[in-house]
Amino acid sequence: MTATTTNRAIRLASRPVGMPTADDWDLTEDPVGEPGDGEVLVEVMYVSLDPAMRGWISEAASYARPVGIGEVMRAIAVGRVIASRDERFVDGEHVSGLLGVQEYAIVPADGLQKVDPDVAPLPKWLGVLGMPGLTAYFGLLDIGRPEPDQTVVVSGAAGAVGSLVGQIATLQGARAVGIAGGPEKCAYLTGELGFDAAIDYKNEDVRAALRTTCPDGIDVYFDNVGGEILDAALARLAHGARVVICGAISQYNATEGMRGPANYMSLLVNHASMTGFLVFHYASRYAEGARQMGEWVAAGKLKSREDVVVGLERFPEALLKLFEGTNDGKLVIAVRES
Repeated sequence: MTATTTNRAIRLASRPVGMPTADDWDLTEDPVGEPGDGEVLVEVMYVSLDPAMRGWISEAASYARPVGIGEVMRAIAVGRVIASRDERFVDGEHVSGLLGVQEYAIVPADGLQKVDPDVAPLPKWLGVLGMPGLTAYFGLLDIGRPEPDQTVVVSGAAGAVGSLVGQIATLQGARAVGIAGGPEKCAYLTGELGFDAAIDYKNEDVRAALRTTCPDGIDVYFDNVGGEILDAALARLAHGARVVICGAISQYNATEGMRGPANYMSLLVNHASMTGFLVFHYASRYAEGARQMGEWVAAGKLKSREDVVVGLERFPEALLKLFEGTNDGKLVIAVRES
């Protein structure tokens, strides 16, 4: 890298109203600086695109400070160490962390974790071996607590988190029912991932399909979408059911306020619980989750897909794939062509 090396970055230009548009982003170029004491300069290679990004660019109060206008878009990413001012990292190592949607990042070493591309391709460290994998692991096992022969239903089932929730459920001896959009995604769930049943919300009556696929009710509902599908699941709860609130992607771009659950009294009638969670609250146990997910992947017990979009400049259009449901597995951007 030379003194004239520039860093291309995607910055937030304005706060979206409804679905983000290309006008909400700027592509900028600035000189690459040098890391200070305790910092590491990373060449960003793959950037994770996640539904949570929509909340990060909103002014609404949330668990994280909103991305400021003019700031580099926040994102988890993986890359290669170019220069290090911290003894824990050396040039050439691969790391993950909040590197942002940019080509180079200077970040505190405390916020980085080493990853090994010889164990798994780098995009998988943003999916099954990264935050989505940990989200599925802790959300299902700690909050959902599925038992053998119980029925686990997950919405957004073909996505990065949902696809793993269903597979982990089957590893616990439970029945897995996935809700996804389109016959291809549903066929993927039952054919390749081993779900016991799949419901196509775009072409089926979800309430009727839940009655058919869950004749004894839903013991664990892992919600990634909110809205009407959440209401349909609440209407089908079994006694003592656990509802895990992971996300509500159907509501993130709403312009008329978020729709809450209309069937919440089902929680009372069925002595059930509804619990929201953030994976960040499990930081002290990340090693446990990563070790188990890694073992399952190595043993061929967990499968995953990565949808790789090439080119940093394609971030604005690629982000929309999440909300349109057109991504095929974990969505990532390859910053450069390989």
